[in-house]
Amino acid sequence: MKRFYLLILSISTIISIYAQKRVEVYSPNGDLYLNIKIDKDITYNVDYKNKSLLQNCCMQLKTEDNILGENPYIIHSTQKEVNEYIIPIIPLKQSKISNNYNKLILKFKGGYDIEFRVYNDALAYRFITHIKKKIRIYDEKFSIGFITDNTIHAQQSNNFKTSCEEAYNHLDSRKWKSDNKKTLLPLLIDTPDNIKILISESDLYDYPGMFLESSNNNGITSIFPKVPILFGDDGDRSVKIDKEAEYIAQTDGERSFPWRFLFITDKDEKILENTMVCKLADKSKLSDTSWIKPGMASWEWWNGASPYGEDVNFTTGCNTETYKYFIDFASHYNIPYIIMDEGWAMSTRDPFTPNKDIDIHELIKYGKEKNVGIVLWLTWLTVDNNISLFKTFEEWGIKGVKIDFMDRSDQWMVNFYERTAKEAAKHHLFVDFHGAFKPAGLEYKYPNILSYEGVRGMEKMGGCQPNNSIYLPFIRNAVGAMDYTPGAMMSTQPEVYYSKRPNSASVGTRAYQMALFVVFESGLQMLADNPTLYYSNDECTQFISKVPQTWDETRALKAKVGEYVIIAKRKGNIWYIGGMTNNNQKQRDFEINLDFLDKDKSYQIESFMDGTNASRQAMDFRHKKSDINSNDKINVRMVRNGGFAAVIKQKE
Repeated sequence: MKRFYLLILSISTIISIYAQKRVEVYSPNGDLYLNIKIDKDITYNVDYKNKSLLQNCCMQLKTEDNILGENPYIIHSTQKEVNEYIIPIIPLKQSKISNNYNKLILKFKGGYDIEFRVYNDALAYRFITHIKKKIRIYDEKFSIGFITDNTIHAQQSNNFKTSCEEAYNHLDSRKWKSDNKKTLLPLLIDTPDNIKILISESDLYDYPGMFLESSNNNGITSIFPKVPILFGDDGDRSVKIDKEAEYIAQTDGERSFPWRFLFITDKDEKILENTMVCKLADKSKLSDTSWIKPGMASWEWWNGASPYGEDVNFTTGCNTETYKYFIDFASHYNIPYIIMDEGWAMSTRDPFTPNKDIDIHELIKYGKEKNVGIVLWLTWLTVDNNISLFKTFEEWGIKGVKIDFMDRSDQWMVNFYERTAKEAAKHHLFVDFHGAFKPAGLEYKYPNILSYEGVRGMEKMGGCQPNNSIYLPFIRNAVGAMDYTPGAMMSTQPEVYYSKRPNSASVGTRAYQMALFVVFESGLQMLADNPTLYYSNDECTQFISKVPQTWDETRALKAKVGEYVIIAKRKGNIWYIGGMTNNNQKQRDFEINLDFLDKDKSYQIESFMDGTNASRQAMDFRHKKSDINSNDKINVRMVRNGGFAAVIKQKE
């Protein structure tokens, strides 16, 4: 990730400090106002477009020697406006990101600073310490207070051990009380004035991930998992924590801490376009990133490795012939990878000995001939116990690894993510983290991280419903890559849903499934279904297999949290449009302007729309092609649990 500075100006007009007790910071356009009060502690209020939004928000960092933020005394302050642009190495939304904000650094007695950034649509802060020794952090306080009764959309877990695959709960902020549940980041707040607040973190390293809970007073406050110090055996996939420390982190005293950010907007569409995690992340630590190739992958787990038909004259399953068939399928549609999931190795504890029915070296050679790379699944425990495996995989010719079952975000596990990404990068391997927490900036520091799971995706079978998935673009996917594993060719409405592998189905229409490839962001996007079904639905497969994973431009066209999304994305001079909606019983109809197209060009659109009977027979769709230009409008119809997918290309 490169940062280009266009303008850095010291400014005093936007910030006023009154007797070291009050600091006011405005966003560059004046819409967002941050009022910081320095008294017995550090609190702040937030206004947005002249409306009071948040009050009595507080920040503290508790070490073994002090509580940073308690009885604070400012000894210096600096302010400036920053106007730059960022070129992300893996551009999931934009290939060029504007990064304009007003910056304030308050230096306090006691060896710490707090840095604030106020954007036109967001605010962020972080602690920076200047303590020349290792320190222990016993707690961090991030709290915000609401003025109105708000709806909170959030995943919640009964404890800190979670794969982050829970369905969203929708909570009344004033009625919500602390109930020992842990609320995961990211979290979305919906106010009565239709202002949305997305909360998450970035630049997370050597520190635990933050969770939230009710303050019991119409607000939220932070909680953190403690450092594990004694582990016990819990089987092949994980360990159990037998003992925890009293502190949440032991770390360097000279460091910056994770950014806490609030993205704020009164336009739901803007949530889909936000790039806050990227703006706040550390720059890439990799000098050479030319080998990192985002792309799609054919995946056998969801469909039970069960192709069938006249061309399948072998016993399918976890064996060499089946994987060759998957490689042939991937090659046919120019899909760059296949994933070999659990079962490719003799044991989940031994990554060096393949299953006796699999000739891994023959498959790597065969894939190379077909221009298809192989990605191998592993448990995190196997990786941690066999870190030399990355060197071995590079020698074999493996392209990437899918690492599973971390299910924790304490400091130890956060550090595991980083040392794993770093070691994998040394050996030119990309990483897909499953059983994972949300993206929090490490993917920009180590851009060989192409995706994270941490989502209630199609692996949940009948537990994956459009009524929940419609929130993903506004919450989970709004902070980074998301491995949802779309692509089901057997589509149903919920009242007739069934799913038993090998014939897995999904809830949602065919057009809905196709749209997910455009709407959802992931540097490694899996095609979850059976090659046999993709071959028999060639027009659909031709479309989804060509959808890019990186984009030059993203424009949200229509969006309403929890109800519908229609988004346009550009790669070069080709535009894709994806739409999805919830289980609303009434058909939704939209008229979409095409004014984002070049005015002097002619185009052809190829579209897939819900069919006349798709609200009952979810397999029903309409596929058509037509000529268009920038003055035209297109009509988008989405039935319940429906969708829309299209590609627009310039005519030659």
